[in-house]
Amino acid sequence: MLRYQQGDRSAFVALVRRHQGALFNFALRQVRVPQVAEDVVQEAFVRVVQNAPDFKHEARFTTWVYTITRNLCIDHLRKRALRKHPSLDEQRGEEGEGPTLGEQTADPRASVEREATGTELKARIARAVDTLPDEQREVFLMREVSNLPFKEIAEITGVPENTVKSRMRYALERLQEALAEYEDYARALR
Repeated sequence: MLRYQQGDRSAFVALVRRHQGALFNFALRQVRVPQVAEDVVQEAFVRVVQNAPDFKHEARFTTWVYTITRNLCIDHLRKRALRKHPSLDEQRGEEGEGPTLGEQTADPRASVEREATGTELKARIARAVDTLPDEQREVFLMREVSNLPFKEIAEITGVPENTVKSRMRYALERLQEALAEYEDYARALR
């Protein structure tokens, strides 16, 4: 970011390459529509360009760009909540377009039964994550999907680190409860 602030345009390209995938995954889990997630990430980088002169190196660039992305997701979700009709861009059904998490990680040699259960479990996990309260889902996704440390999540969300840890604990408890019926199956796979 320092290089970009000093006029090195290739540094911005490097920032985009390094962060756009993780930001897209984070935004997608928040807004649940790939096209909207792409728009959110694009707008986040537009804001990076617009506000680059103001960026102070007191916080990490990652913290700053996740905060921008998070705020854009919140704005989108607020606007969507005010709509009387669903957006035409909003997908119908539980799963988004493209390969699902289960398809990306599925063992091609898996048995039909295991594959069917895996597909069912993957859908159940996605639904369980989607039913988490917003604050818990947000922390869970930043920690588990984006692999951010609790301290950085606290900076992004603007709450104390202990609050972030509590939200994570409650999210994990809810997910464990929602997925309890698959516990025996998971043990059998070990």
